[in-house]
Amino acid sequence: MGTGSVPKLLAKLAIPAVVAQVVNLLYNVVDRIYIGHIPETGAAALTGVGLFMAILMFINAFAMLAGSGGAPLAAIAMGKKDNEKAEKIVGNCFSLLLIFAVILTTVFYVFAPDMLKFFGASNVTLPFAVDYARIYILGSVFVLIVMGMNPFITTQGFAKVSMMTTVIGAVINIILDPILIFACDLGVKGAALATIISQAIGAIWVLYFLTGKKTILRLKLKNMKLIPKIFGPCLGLGISTFVMLSTESLLSISFTTSLAKYGNDLAVGAMTILTSVSSLVMMPLQGICQGGQPIISYNYGAGKYDRVKKAFFLQFMICIVYAVSFWAISMLFPQLFAKVFTDDTALIEYAAWALRIYMAGIFAFGFQCSCQQSFMALGQAKISLFMACLRKIVLLIPLIYILPLFTEHKVFAVFLAEPVSDIVAATVTTIVFFVTFRKLLRKGNG
Repeated sequence: MGTGSVPKLLAKLAIPAVVAQVVNLLYNVVDRIYIGHIPETGAAALTGVGLFMAILMFINAFAMLAGSGGAPLAAIAMGKKDNEKAEKIVGNCFSLLLIFAVILTTVFYVFAPDMLKFFGASNVTLPFAVDYARIYILGSVFVLIVMGMNPFITTQGFAKVSMMTTVIGAVINIILDPILIFACDLGVKGAALATIISQAIGAIWVLYFLTGKKTILRLKLKNMKLIPKIFGPCLGLGISTFVMLSTESLLSISFTTSLAKYGNDLAVGAMTILTSVSSLVMMPLQGICQGGQPIISYNYGAGKYDRVKKAFFLQFMICIVYAVSFWAISMLFPQLFAKVFTDDTALIEYAAWALRIYMAGIFAFGFQCSCQQSFMALGQAKISLFMACLRKIVLLIPLIYILPLFTEHKVFAVFLAEPVSDIVAATVTTIVFFVTFRKLLRKGNG
């Protein structure tokens, strides 16, 4: 971390992280692809499962509250040669995840039907949504362990092991989906069951590694006793990612309720496709930044600021190139993305039209994600939290409700809120990051 070639290190860590993120995305995207092609009921089932995304993102948010907050602090401690503290961070974050699992499983299982109705489920789509939701919720402990503990494997430099966590689970999910959905005729229940089984195997893989001989930081029972001065800073740093993901849940609710109000099940179904496609941008970007995070955090902790700059700027340029390339493809060939998820002609046409509007500002994600995640890598929790709030809470959610007031085409206005907020937020985040970055490096060199 402290002496190797920065480009080679970034490639070594980022490529497996990107693969892991893309494969992790397959857990849910593959479900939607198969569900969307169920004969006769595919479009309604796809819409129903899409409504569960608000709950799913909230579960993920709690996983990353511990994982994304603890992993950078563990890396910084390692950079300071304090592995004992780093192991305490690992143990405390694992205990937090178990507590989160008990609370979230209980609350979401009981209130799932009422929540899904509120999110915009109709009488047609609600049965599919509830069937998928309750099975997934019962296995949420595995989701929390995989997402919350895997960053502690990556931050030690074991990117390939981290990648295998999601690769193994996703391959199993892809194999089980058609068997349980079609061969066993379980429909959306089969999709949820396939996902949970695969996540359970991924959780076993993570725990096996973190308690084994190859890991540097070991998960130990004695470090699982919660100590406020250990887990407190983890929650403080992780709150930024938590806000980013939990506000994704709020965004999902805002979009689906508004589209249900101004449109119909077709509009809500199209939103399921749009969020799936946008994930194809965000997940690889997050993987690139996960690869850069250990390099930035370690060298920042070690006082090697030239290496911090090299790592950031390389990560920054890669993120921009990827985001701009994906933006161009989505503008030119929106129908291709829609056809992956459904055979329904009406839904394909509607989703292709909506995709060009919704993804118009997706190129800005390259700037936003790189700078946002680098705040995290440098331990700048407060600034990172503000930037997380800016795009979604300050801009996007209000715009979803405000823009339809100024045009007759209400649904168009709802979709337009996304690119407007993307571009404004990315501009502000990038400017603030570079100003802050210079100050931090100047202060460190001084």
